[in-house]
Amino acid sequence: MMWNQSGRVSEHTLTAVKPETSRRMENFPEQTPLFTFGVIADIQYADMDDGFNFTRTRRRYYRSSLKLLKNALKSWGESAVKPDFILQLGDIIDGFNKNHEASDRALDAVLEEFSSGPAEVHHVWGNHEFYNFSRSDLLRSRLNSTLHSERSLNAAPADCDLYAYSFSPVPGFTVVILDGYDVSLLGREESSDRYKDSLSLIRQHNHNEDLNCPVFKDLEERYTMFNGGFSKIQLQWLDSLLTSADENGEKVTVVCHLPVHPSSTTPICLAWNYDELLSILRSHRSVVCFMAGHDHDGGYHKDKTTGTHHLTLEGVIETPPDSDAFATVSVYEDRMELRGYGRVRDRVLQFP
Repeated sequence: MMWNQSGRVSEHTLTAVKPETSRRMENFPEQTPLFTFGVIADIQYADMDDGFNFTRTRRRYYRSSLKLLKNALKSWGESAVKPDFILQLGDIIDGFNKNHEASDRALDAVLEEFSSGPAEVHHVWGNHEFYNFSRSDLLRSRLNSTLHSERSLNAAPADCDLYAYSFSPVPGFTVVILDGYDVSLLGREESSDRYKDSLSLIRQHNHNEDLNCPVFKDLEERYTMFNGGFSKIQLQWLDSLLTSADENGEKVTVVCHLPVHPSSTTPICLAWNYDELLSILRSHRSVVCFMAGHDHDGGYHKDKTTGTHHLTLEGVIETPPDSDAFATVSVYEDRMELRGYGRVRDRVLQFP
């Protein structure tokens, strides 16, 4: 994320610290998980001194974010049960790299660290990916996991430039990666119809000259340039995929850079058409969890309608060098056990 609002105690922060949102892992007998994965968000690495967010209220640790990634990879590598894969939830390098013509160099540094890790990485695209690279560049890059994965992937329609796919870690479980900037000003040519349509949409809600500056009006705050949304094609693809998962009795975890539940984040971090995506999630019994990044404070909410867990992971970029921000998730038939490190708390996510 590029902009952070200060001076507020948000709903998601209050939700995240309620003791009833998780049960102690010790309450469960020792079991072997069906599979395990690592998760990390908003590394935003840049080879530069510490700085601040847009409002200069929050420190950002650009250079030491690489150290925190190393900590995570070391922990996963030394674990008795190695992760089967790693989810990188977007904003892998910071937009400042573009200004200093250091985008490729910064990305190389981070991906070199990931290459030494114990498992393949599934990359999600956030706003900072698009600050550094065009969509066409990203589709050809090492950040396109569909080109490099060792797993069998079910990709979105090939006749569009949508970056969305699913894979199955074990039979009965599916992970879906969504493209939160399918509808966006970022990564689109200004002469394209998609850019013009997105500009028209955001201008209906945000009349500021700087579109990275939100309109402070409840959920309207989400209409900023650093957010985006989901096209009809992507929504239809997801709906069809989840329908199949329902019929087959599968459990699905959906992953995106942008949160889609208002109680799992601040309004300023929500996807533009979060309500449409949320409606689809709620119409399918197969969905057990939605994971996102973007909001560096993190957040959590259990949907009262469905029991689906909405988890927003704390960002590495605003984590002090003497702490950490990553998690290891062990998946069982009836639950996920999230072991958090540093700023990320432990959680037991019981399946609905």
